[in-house]
Amino acid sequence: MRIENSLGDGIKVPIQKLISLLAAAVVAGLLSSCVTTTTGGFMVEASDKQAVQDYIQLAIAYYDVDDLVASRRHLNNALTIDARSADVYNILALISQREGDLDLAKDAFRTALRFDRSNSRARNNYAVLLFDQERYSEAYDELVRVTGDANYDGRAIAFENQGRSASRLDRVDDARNAFTRALQLNANLYISALELALIEFNQENKDRALLAGIQIEGQAQNQKIVDTFALLLTSLYQDSPEFETYQRLSNAH
Repeated sequence: MRIENSLGDGIKVPIQKLISLLAAAVVAGLLSSCVTTTTGGFMVEASDKQAVQDYIQLAIAYYDVDDLVASRRHLNNALTIDARSADVYNILALISQREGDLDLAKDAFRTALRFDRSNSRARNNYAVLLFDQERYSEAYDELVRVTGDANYDGRAIAFENQGRSASRLDRVDDARNAFTRALQLNANLYISALELALIEFNQENKDRALLAGIQIEGQAQNQKIVDTFALLLTSLYQDSPEFETYQRLSNAH
């Protein structure tokens, strides 16, 4: 990406530093899956329901330490109690995905959604699989449904995933809106901040990109870069809303 440098050689390095930071993080990043479960779907007796959840929690614990055999064993135990548990099939899909059995993962995600179409966690994770297979349009459509679920506790990540999918489809406005919503729900999503900053660079909105750079580098405690970007913003864009935002943030600290 080429940015016209009309400000003199003295700022060439920090501007390139910001561009490199943005591009490297965006290219390397993956969509975010979510393993934590919620209850839902087919109704079973209360004691059986608790047993299923206990098996699921054990499965998650083993999944987190990469003991996929033990994780699958506990999920199979859960299925002997409730053969229609969407949460169980969601985690089975994640196991298959980690093992590289993508067709099995796809089938398990679809089974989870067949048993519980409102399971936003499984739908988000299915969208991640689609994204990894470069099926960006399908991933985007699934994520639109996920982000429409105001009760989903992973909604901020889903908006970020939606933005990543929109970016791959060159739907810049949709990507910008999704990343903005993600940050409204969780201001600590640095990938969304990086993606937004990269969009602004590509759109030549350098004042917005500088503000994003200040926030990103501030979180990373890179004070020298923060000071450089702040100087540029102060010197060149004093009349911009981004400068006013920077002043408010500075005064708050």
